[in-house]
Amino acid sequence: MPVMSVAVTAADDSPSPPARDPSARRGAYGVRLIRGPFVQLPKHPDACDSPTAMLRYAEEARERGEKLAADLFSGAGGLSLGLEEAGYRVVLAVDHYPEAIETHRHHHGGLSTNWDLGDPERIREVADLVRSAGVELLAGGPPCQPFSKAGRYIIRHKVRHGLRDPYDERRDLWRSFLEVIRLAQPPAVLMENVPDMALDKEMFILRTMVHELESLGYAVEERAVDTWRYGVPQFRQRLILVALRDRVEFRWPTESADRPTVWNAISDLPKVEGGWRPDGGAEGWADYAGPRTEFQQRMRRNVMAEDADKVFDHITRPVRDDDLKAFKLMDASTRYSDLPAEMKRYRDDIFDDKYKRLDKHGLSRTITAHIAKDGYWYIHPEQHRTITVREAARLQTFPDDFRFAGPPSAAFKQIGNAVPPMLGEHLARAVSASLNAGTPAKVSTQEVAAALADWFDAAQVKGIPWLRAETRWQVIQGEILLDRAHPEVLGQVWRTLRAWRQPQDTVAREDDLRRIGRFISREARADTVAQLARTLADNPALLRDDDALRKVRGLNESVADLAILAVPAAEEDNAEEPVLVTKGVLRVAARFSGNPVGSRNRLTDGRLEVARMIGIDTDARSAHLGLIELANTLCRPQEPVCQACPLAKTCAEASIQSDPLF
Repeated sequence: MPVMSVAVTAADDSPSPPARDPSARRGAYGVRLIRGPFVQLPKHPDACDSPTAMLRYAEEARERGEKLAADLFSGAGGLSLGLEEAGYRVVLAVDHYPEAIETHRHHHGGLSTNWDLGDPERIREVADLVRSAGVELLAGGPPCQPFSKAGRYIIRHKVRHGLRDPYDERRDLWRSFLEVIRLAQPPAVLMENVPDMALDKEMFILRTMVHELESLGYAVEERAVDTWRYGVPQFRQRLILVALRDRVEFRWPTESADRPTVWNAISDLPKVEGGWRPDGGAEGWADYAGPRTEFQQRMRRNVMAEDADKVFDHITRPVRDDDLKAFKLMDASTRYSDLPAEMKRYRDDIFDDKYKRLDKHGLSRTITAHIAKDGYWYIHPEQHRTITVREAARLQTFPDDFRFAGPPSAAFKQIGNAVPPMLGEHLARAVSASLNAGTPAKVSTQEVAAALADWFDAAQVKGIPWLRAETRWQVIQGEILLDRAHPEVLGQVWRTLRAWRQPQDTVAREDDLRRIGRFISREARADTVAQLARTLADNPALLRDDDALRKVRGLNESVADLAILAVPAAEEDNAEEPVLVTKGVLRVAARFSGNPVGSRNRLTDGRLEVARMIGIDTDARSAHLGLIELANTLCRPQEPVCQACPLAKTCAEASIQSDPLF
């Protein structure tokens, strides 16, 4: 995009910008402790001022054979830029942040509008525009706030009973996104978010979204993606969900062969000192000598010829004198706690990494919206200052012709909140290729969960008998005392433990418990059970309170989670259903999916694979217990009994083993 005429206004009561230093080409610029400037961006020539104009714009694009996309919660347009690089025309973008909308409207045609997607009327209007325009790819990154237990219970009940609350979308923006999908039903959906969205105990939001999308006829894939695998020079992990209508299979893009470092990305940008500002405010620039790497050439490829020797927005914060001294002592391995005591303005036990110099030969740490407040996490690899707006944009893969509306703080915020355009491009190309291929998806989460639940409920195999216990105390006793016990011992001892339904029963038979412990050579475990029995007998309410049970001293949280899962404390719809990655379930998930989730991050990749196998439908609890049972009976570490497995027909590893060439 060419750099258009830019209007300049004062920002934050800033004084007028200083004159440019005539020695700029020879070295660093002088320090000017000022703020601003304020960038105002004109509209794109094809920007639309109304929904009616947008529909005409979309119709003309369709007539030219272009594929159309819409970007909800669009921010400045990082994802939109990636979509357009992949061949889509973004005709609609919605956000509720004025500076971001101004940025988007400058760089993209179509309708970029500041609407509140918490408003049910707006949701219906957006859905109607998406459907009427013929949008093929609906993208977005809805904010996902944590849920109270009460909120989860209500939503789970509605999901399982096919009920809808017409006012729900006002409360939760991720549900607004789902509602637009339900009303418009575009061929493809691409959602981006932080992995934390999926990492609560129940993975509630993600499981609910997958369920509702599958119920609408979409095939759904989700994955925690490392952006550096797609040419983004920073450690940044994003949760990506892709849903294709008519149950078309999505195939993830192959990883990029390019793995640029921080220095690959920014080494060509001229030296500046903290606080420097160019003459001319927003229209000022730093002198630029030219790109040195392939990545830098890509960042410069759309810069206008008359701007070839200029770089815009290469400005950063002033540096305090005490910070300057600290920065000079730091290299990429220095932690804040390593600095001399007289240089520390923060507690180093809490802010151990308050200051971080970027490693020129490695990846940047994640660029987040917090960079708008301070830049201490992003100290330049060589210069004694925090990174500039342009350097942050480069590390997010925004090209140099991409400008950001508002003061520098707004620019940093827009950059930190953005989806890296290069990641968006890879994903959008994969969506387009998958739609063109039209390959039917192999199996849905609902089908896998139903198979597991039916198998578990049929009770043909009972490898862990306390999975079918009647009380939580029975589960706790069995798991602590008999986990991994020999089958003969397990069956014999469980008949006794099962009779001790509550802690008080065990307290009364403590001598018998200790004799059992000696008999099976598990005295220490028996002692743990005895101590827990006394604690819980004195406080029986702890067994009914999920959160309190997890905090009981001496009780491992994973054991508490198993008891909570196996024996709901309340009505089924209102009971918590934690997603477990213990008891061998990661092994089953890895074999079933063909992805090595057992050897990667258990808390992201592993839990995502487990969640996609159990769903959140009425049979989710039985499905999860079935997954645990399967891991401990048929799908054992060595010599799995694939022929008897309820998932054999859709399991990646079982398919390989059944291949005659295997």
